[in-house]
Amino acid sequence: MGDTVWLFSRDFSKERVICRLIKNIIISACIKVHTTSRCYIFLRFTALKMFFLFRFSRFTIFIAFATLYQRCSWRTVIEKLIRYNCVQCLLLGLNLRTSAPEATDLHKLLKSCRDVLQGLVKCRQMGTNSKTKLRKILVVSKLTRLEFEKTRDHCLNDEKLELKIRNRGSDYDAMKYYHHLHKDVEEEVVKSFREAGVEVKVINRLTLNNDILRWADLLVPIGGDGTFLLAAGRASPFMLDRVKMTPVVGFNSDPRRSEGRLMLPKYFSTNIEEAVRRILSGDFKWMRRSRIRITLIGSDTTKRPPPIDLHEYHSSMMEHKEVDDPTVESNNRILPYLALNEVFIGEMLSARVSHLHLQLDNSDVVTKTKSSGLCVSTGTGSTSWLTSMNRLSTSNVKDLIEIIKRRTGELNGIDHEAIAEEYNQNLVFPADDLRLCYSIREQICVGVWPNPKGLESKGFVKQLKVKSRCIDASLVIDGSIAYNFNDGAKALLEVHPEDALLTIDMD
Repeated sequence: MGDTVWLFSRDFSKERVICRLIKNIIISACIKVHTTSRCYIFLRFTALKMFFLFRFSRFTIFIAFATLYQRCSWRTVIEKLIRYNCVQCLLLGLNLRTSAPEATDLHKLLKSCRDVLQGLVKCRQMGTNSKTKLRKILVVSKLTRLEFEKTRDHCLNDEKLELKIRNRGSDYDAMKYYHHLHKDVEEEVVKSFREAGVEVKVINRLTLNNDILRWADLLVPIGGDGTFLLAAGRASPFMLDRVKMTPVVGFNSDPRRSEGRLMLPKYFSTNIEEAVRRILSGDFKWMRRSRIRITLIGSDTTKRPPPIDLHEYHSSMMEHKEVDDPTVESNNRILPYLALNEVFIGEMLSARVSHLHLQLDNSDVVTKTKSSGLCVSTGTGSTSWLTSMNRLSTSNVKDLIEIIKRRTGELNGIDHEAIAEEYNQNLVFPADDLRLCYSIREQICVGVWPNPKGLESKGFVKQLKVKSRCIDASLVIDGSIAYNFNDGAKALLEVHPEDALLTIDMD
């Protein structure tokens, strides 16, 4: 390969600059080198089978080939990239097969473009450059129980609302205390950003909408992991119809009661000014968390009702759209919400058996299963439900050791607690892992089930196809967004690098 220009666009507000550079290079290649060279633009499309994977500036770059040797509109290429939400990384190069004098000018052009493009490879330093300065912050506020009560009974004044809450037996004092605890942290975060000259808007799950999400340069959920999942889920590029990747950085407003694994470390809950200073100065490491893309398969995908928000303070139909799958000519639809933690598929009534057909990776084997449901987790979610489903207790280890001792007469002096802890820690895998971990809850393994035999209840896959034979089942994303998934429904679950959530690490 001859001269090569690298482009990794983290900040898609530079999209116009990128398009102009690509246009100039392609035009120059076509005019100056004529037909003695070939110009390739490397795009990342799922449908293309041949691609290379390697590391560049700490980010995984996927490259697939599409030849632009014949006449091709640069505008068409860019529009397709934007339409399919595939602009995650872009590599433009020239395969020069000529010694013509005109090639010298092209070398100069490529060198000057390379210098500009390589400047975009560096991590975005928020606040250190006037062109990339963080200007607009959207704070996603936790909807407290007291706020929810006021919204539900908006006709009541504070005194009457308090009386109603107390009369039904609820702890109004605790409700009020935790409301103010959260609001104090929220006010401190908003104040710190505004004092640094950043425009800040505050919304919650009842006022969240796509227009305000498109406005923001950074999403700052304040609350617990549930609030973080809310912000990350609604900021999906499929839902917002854009390729700009909006980072999400959260503050834990109640570190004593909430673990907040997705948030900044608990230290920053009481050192907010320091956290804001480090965010604006770029004193952190970028972190990419893999997410699950769900594609509904089949002609009936558009007939299904929109999803329901399962959150305890908001149970209603949600904003919904489905995206055509650009990789195949079919009726497949990509769901707009990406799962950061996990996808659960199973009967809504927990006592009812879930009948699911599973197909792992590219295998032709379809395994029929009966269980209490299927959980498919990312590395981020492996610290949550996946671990809870598969963890070993100290008593479990003790029982196993006793069985082994009876059979072998050995294994004295074993630390049961240490073994259980090590086993449970091994259930967790990296947040940027491109694999999925599936776990079949309480799989029935007697008689003919599973059919055929041999399917493990837990394992890693790159993609998973699921077909429902259930009566009243749902496909639930991150425990809050539910789609009907009854008999005949089919879905493909997989991870795409370009779907990853961008956040920061301050450990």
